[in-house]
Amino acid sequence: MSHVEIWQLRARFAAALSTMYGAEVPAYTTLVKVSEAVNRDYAARHPHAGRLGSIERVTAERHGAIRVGTPTELSDVADLFGAFGMYPVGYYDLREAASPVPVVSTAFRPLDASELARNPFRVFTSMLATRDGRFFDTDLRRRVDEFLDRRQLFDPQLIADARRIAAAGGCPEAPAEDFVRRAVAAFALSREPVDRAWYAELTAVSAVAADIAGVPTTHINHLTPRVLDIDDLYARMRERGIAMIDAIQGPPRWDGPAVLLRQTSFRALAEPRRFREPDGGVTDGTLRVRFGEVEARGVALTRKGRERYDAATSHTDPAAVWGDYFPASDGEMASAGLAYYHRGDPESPVVYEDFLPASAAGIFRSNLDTDTEAAAVADESGYDIDWMAGTIGRPIHDPYDLYDATAQEAPP
Repeated sequence: MSHVEIWQLRARFAAALSTMYGAEVPAYTTLVKVSEAVNRDYAARHPHAGRLGSIERVTAERHGAIRVGTPTELSDVADLFGAFGMYPVGYYDLREAASPVPVVSTAFRPLDASELARNPFRVFTSMLATRDGRFFDTDLRRRVDEFLDRRQLFDPQLIADARRIAAAGGCPEAPAEDFVRRAVAAFALSREPVDRAWYAELTAVSAVAADIAGVPTTHINHLTPRVLDIDDLYARMRERGIAMIDAIQGPPRWDGPAVLLRQTSFRALAEPRRFREPDGGVTDGTLRVRFGEVEARGVALTRKGRERYDAATSHTDPAAVWGDYFPASDGEMASAGLAYYHRGDPESPVVYEDFLPASAAGIFRSNLDTDTEAAAVADESGYDIDWMAGTIGRPIHDPYDLYDATAQEAPP
């Protein structure tokens, strides 16, 4: 009986999620097709297009985003993704963004460059920060916690199977197919009616809070392809009449080395949903919470480089001052210790595999109708990276440690 390895399970999981999400959000299929066309055209014009990853890798690449409500749900997610060779990397506190979002997050992804080259799937996972009194007063927190405690996002058998598969390093073919099917189904959009009054009350706090705790299940919030020219993608999508958000998030476009991560998306679409009214009746309506994100990845910055990035982006117009902070060639970036390159070779950049809190919050915010407002009270929630690591019972890896290790290796 054939043995399906962890990376193969991950590849199947990513592909099956993409198929499901495309059926749920048809504009996503358009986004993928345009992304593939942009990548083909870019590769044809640029002989070194593969320096940040092969065209095959870039075309297959996805990152998903999900939202959960409780520490238990987050722990289950960690166990489930462990079966796909995806582990928590980085801690992101979107409550501290310019447009605050009441969540704390991590990203589950492969750790090793060889595993990322095989299948670079990531899932940015956010947990609702119900313990933060700036967003949830005592009464609302109690009612949110009661709602969340009544639901079960993941079948206990699915999580038990995930633990067993992770420990064994894979599983036979027939169980593999069934496991991937059940894992994907756990993230399908629910057709159960949404309690309109409850959803509206949470929306007044945050649309993200409503999306997490106003419904009985979780779902894929967005599934993001990667492009080699995000400005071209942005223009092509608009030419097709698809409403895009106002700007591309992250570093500005310039003629020097691309760094970190640039992201944009089409605006969240009104999707049909059923609502349960206060009188018990069920009516048809829409919700606008899911959107189509796309990303372009550059070289990973060192801590020194990240300090310069933060300084440059603190300016009102980062593009106007970018050249004052970053040199215009990979050779200069490498010699100045600003970015990671395999064995110091400026022709072999280490791809940035993670996320930017400000960009993530900016994408969230640009797809919402109202801002979240934090109350002027002390944050006594205790949320931090150590809390999260203890909650899920496993270390949260430091991205810089991973890049330091990868830079010592030959390119995958």
